[in-house]
Amino acid sequence: MEKLPFELKKQGVYTKKESDGESGYRPEERSVEELIQYGIINLNKPSGPTSHQVSDYVQRILNIKKSGHTGTLDPKVTGVLPIALAKATRIVQALIPAGKEYIALMHLHKNIDEDKLLKVIEKFHGKIKQVPPLKSAVKRIERTREVYYFNILEIQDQDILFKVGCEAGTYIRKLIHDLGKEIGTGAHMTQLVRTKAGPFTDHDWHSLQDLRDAYEFYKEGKESEIRNVILPYEKAVQHLPKIWVFDNVISNLCHGSSLGSQGISKLTTDIKKDDLIAILTLKDELICLAKADLDFSDIIKEEKLLAASPVKVFMDFNRFKN
Repeated sequence: MEKLPFELKKQGVYTKKESDGESGYRPEERSVEELIQYGIINLNKPSGPTSHQVSDYVQRILNIKKSGHTGTLDPKVTGVLPIALAKATRIVQALIPAGKEYIALMHLHKNIDEDKLLKVIEKFHGKIKQVPPLKSAVKRIERTREVYYFNILEIQDQDILFKVGCEAGTYIRKLIHDLGKEIGTGAHMTQLVRTKAGPFTDHDWHSLQDLRDAYEFYKEGKESEIRNVILPYEKAVQHLPKIWVFDNVISNLCHGSSLGSQGISKLTTDIKKDDLIAILTLKDELICLAKADLDFSDIIKEEKLLAASPVKVFMDFNRFKN
């Protein structure tokens, strides 16, 4: 099954106490000006520029001074590159544990029997050991990464097209090199496209030209296209466990205070202690990312314990009140 771990989780919602949020407004109701400050773009990175250069292009198009991307892609690699805008840049942290998916073209240096190829690929499922390649931004020490699925799409002579879902930080070029070494033929990567980065996929990505055109339409008074391209940054926490809180605890959370169980209106059933979770208003606005201090079962039965501790606060309470 070609799904990342978070896509396989059943995320039910348990309501402790019904309530309607009176303050704030829903993310989709934000003005375009606010979207440009608190938005994220599911960008289809072109071949050629670095990920940093693509992020810089986005800044120039939107006339903003800051943006950030998650999961650097090599210059020749294309595909999903989420770009967080302006005041939303820290949201990329939420995507780190979500997993990635790629479609890659591998060239074997010699012909090989297909059955042997499939048997070797089986060894590259689950936990694998990798040493980052020479041209990488991390220390070159052996580390463990997990491959969730590795499926052959097409074989033509010595060219193998495959889809792989893996833990963030897995180097596909190195995966192919190690696989070729294990087979005994040698192999190298000839093409790579990222098709998933957490909740962002190739089904709804946009090009730099799409963004440029949408921004020009916006300047002419037409908002529909730019609202399609720039999403509220809450999209980046779609895959995380979540807690929705009452309005009267939002101010304390904005100032970094921990969340007590009595301040919770509802929560997802997949929360485990030490998870990175998203804390939201009852209108689905992101307040902060937090570390869960309790499992779901303890949160719903213990009213006097702290349920979560903020690690990154995103909401400006003064802005929220207005």
